[in-house]
Amino acid sequence: MPQYDPRIDAYIGKSGDFAKPILTHIRDLVHRASPEITETIKWGMPFFEYKGPVCMMAAFKQHCAFGFWKSSRLSDPNKLLKGSDDEASAGSFGKILTLADLPPDDALVEFIHQTIQINEAGVKEPKPKKAPAEKKELVTPDDLSDLLATNDDARKTFDAFSYSHRKEYIEWIEDAKTDATRQKRLQTTIEWLTEGKSRMWKYSGK
Repeated sequence: MPQYDPRIDAYIGKSGDFAKPILTHIRDLVHRASPEITETIKWGMPFFEYKGPVCMMAAFKQHCAFGFWKSSRLSDPNKLLKGSDDEASAGSFGKILTLADLPPDDALVEFIHQTIQINEAGVKEPKPKKAPAEKKELVTPDDLSDLLATNDDARKTFDAFSYSHRKEYIEWIEDAKTDATRQKRLQTTIEWLTEGKSRMWKYSGK
């Protein structure tokens, strides 16, 4: 696998102007941290690897994301790593709008070195226990049903989706911690369904 992948040059080139310096900085930093790291594209996003995934970066319309593959195993005394209850696309450090939103370079290099050591040791993320297969019918929330009733395209997409795709949307809406978040997720759900998109379309490579 090449150290530098031309597909990532193309990915950065097609990103928004705000994203280019962020992605370029992350890429340069990763390779400065370890010349043995290689690049690839997975799920439509740039990944950096050494004996397994180390980290990834991505550009969206209004923010970038940078995340470590095994962040739960990293030592983080300064509490720099962040989870995101609302957006899976926020990576390990929340939404990155400018270079100033990234942690210091030396902290990122330390995370990279830690992940390399974890991969060297062959440590794998524990596989989540599979829940028993659900046989019962999914219950669509009333507010989602009301919105689907007013949008034929969204309703047809939702009805045609597999059990798991419908479940992803329903659980995302039901897991909202505030009414404002729920309303935002409902609106986004209708928009994505109208476009024929699944809940995790960003990671499908399409």
